[in-house]
Amino acid sequence: MKVKQHIRAVALTAALAASATVAAAQDKEPIRFGLCFDLSKSYTFISPQVAQAAQDLAMYTNENGGIEGHPVEIIIRDHGNEPQRGVECYEQLKREGVFLFNFLSTPVTNAVLPRAMKDGNLLMQSFVGRGDAVDGEVFEWVFPVGPTYWQQAANDVAFIKGQMGGDLSKAKIGFIYLDYPFGQEPIEILKTLSEKEGFELELYPVPLPGSDQAGAWSKIRRDKPDYVISWLLAGGHVVASKEMRRNRFPIDRYLSVNWLNEVDIANIGAQEAKGILRGTNVAGGQEVPIVKTMLDTYYANGKGSGPESLVRDVYYNTGMAIYSAGFEAARIAITENGWPITPESMKNAYESIENFDGNGIMAPVTLTDKDHGGGGKTRVEQWNGETWVPLTDWSADYLDVVWDVIKHSSATFTVE
Repeated sequence: MKVKQHIRAVALTAALAASATVAAAQDKEPIRFGLCFDLSKSYTFISPQVAQAAQDLAMYTNENGGIEGHPVEIIIRDHGNEPQRGVECYEQLKREGVFLFNFLSTPVTNAVLPRAMKDGNLLMQSFVGRGDAVDGEVFEWVFPVGPTYWQQAANDVAFIKGQMGGDLSKAKIGFIYLDYPFGQEPIEILKTLSEKEGFELELYPVPLPGSDQAGAWSKIRRDKPDYVISWLLAGGHVVASKEMRRNRFPIDRYLSVNWLNEVDIANIGAQEAKGILRGTNVAGGQEVPIVKTMLDTYYANGKGSGPESLVRDVYYNTGMAIYSAGFEAARIAITENGWPITPESMKNAYESIENFDGNGIMAPVTLTDKDHGGGGKTRVEQWNGETWVPLTDWSADYLDVVWDVIKHSSATFTVE
């Protein structure tokens, strides 16, 4: 009887201690992250998953004592993928004291970036935006943690080179892309690598929203490229899959940017999509430790921040990667420089992140004051009819070439 009472007493003490820790976190000033996302127009296929991941991670963090005792506050606004609305969102949250921002849109991020640079506020620019923003010596307030579109494209070329026996001199690579800033980002690096490796590069622009691809695929059928690298989004991949069948282009020679998810596969058809390739910057699936924790802790009990279906999506994992790194930077900032967190202490903290993978959610990243991307590693995966199978390890290729282009481009940037 005394043993049972002792166990109950220990359990009660532990519960009270945990409650006290959570309460202490709630009593302290919050760490505020501003999420100005497209929740209504072009990027509704990804923004809800990333926002939900940020909210779930914040909820879990706060229930476990916060970040060094401080709660995390996630502030979400809609910019509709309109640069002017993105600027307005930035200015509004800035007036409210926010200095950590994410816009999850290349055109909006590019519009806000000069203001953030001038103000000394941090942009969390992972997986979107201009490729030269990894240059920390120029873009000191911008943190595109993970691979930029430039590095993703370079890694794709390296994969194709490996598939073709290490020689691209007689190869022809097609690039099909949405003809606006997101899709146009990799063109310069692809042209540079074409000159270096000797392969023929064919460009196939597609007008927004990506539904009219007939002309592009007719040209692809005529040109007969060995591989097609794709910078399309969501339904664009579905249209491309139909055009590939119509034009008899093998789907296992179609290598997509990371924006190809489980919903796209379902819309293509699980078996019809068999063989399709994607370059990815995060680990997919629900067995990743932090994702499994969210499912077991919240969604098994109906307490998640949104529908469970969005958790079973690689874009949820993308959100976990972005905010795991952001929360780690906040932890370092407080540990090293105390409270309050400032833009300067947060900047220094990001630049101190070393070999961080968010417990397996992403390729390990190490940031410095010179490299704000962390290494640029991706891997190529292939859909086998049921799941994604990694074909490569995490790697970053042509780093010297990419950084030459980065330095040449960043040298022309000025804050007006």
